[in-house]
Amino acid sequence: HIDANSAYLSWTAVQLLEQGYPIDIRDIPAVIAGNPLNRHGIILAKSIPAKAYGIGTGASLMESQQKCADLAIFPPDYDLYLSCSQAMYQILLEYSPVVERYSIDECFLDYTASQGRFGDPVEAAHLIRERIKSELGFTVNIGVSCNKLLAKMGSELKKPDRVHTLWPEEIPEKMWPLPVGELFMVGRATMRKLERININTIGDLAAADPNHMKALLKSHGTLVWA
Repeated sequence: HIDANSAYLSWTAVQLLEQGYPIDIRDIPAVIAGNPLNRHGIILAKSIPAKAYGIGTGASLMESQQKCADLAIFPPDYDLYLSCSQAMYQILLEYSPVVERYSIDECFLDYTASQGRFGDPVEAAHLIRERIKSELGFTVNIGVSCNKLLAKMGSELKKPDRVHTLWPEEIPEKMWPLPVGELFMVGRATMRKLERININTIGDLAAADPNHMKALLKSHGTLVWA
């Protein structure tokens, strides 16, 4: 699973640098907002320094400016984002004919038949990561595993610009200590219901009674437990 780090903001940063902008907005508190002229706009992407102020994607622009008075705000450029997404996709196609777009900034790549040509999947992931950074100017996280779920969960581990494995035997060490809200398919409402019954980590959920989860969350409880 290949996931562009802070995609909208990174892609805007690369374009600004190419145009001679004096600073890399990835290094300062900066956001991409739905409408910077409207104080009621929504944060679409944020830099790591902005995240340190407690600014999150989906928050209101007004609220974010209250947290950081010097917040730099930039408008989205969807034509640019589509071209950056396509450029990343084209690099990925060099390593497998089976690449699935999951969203504008993330893809799944089936490496099964490519190993004989390109070698170890983790080494190939590092090569892809370095190529995207050197050729396109932005960083990605890559998760490597035997299925989509674990690959996606792996790419969500420490960011940015990292390759992580999450093989089945690594689940107890790497996945179970994470907050339950980090699990794919566990949204905020589900997380709150689980936390109310003291299921705070993915490991707590894994150890729970599946019948209890079904009673609490119906079919979705069975899904997230599995």
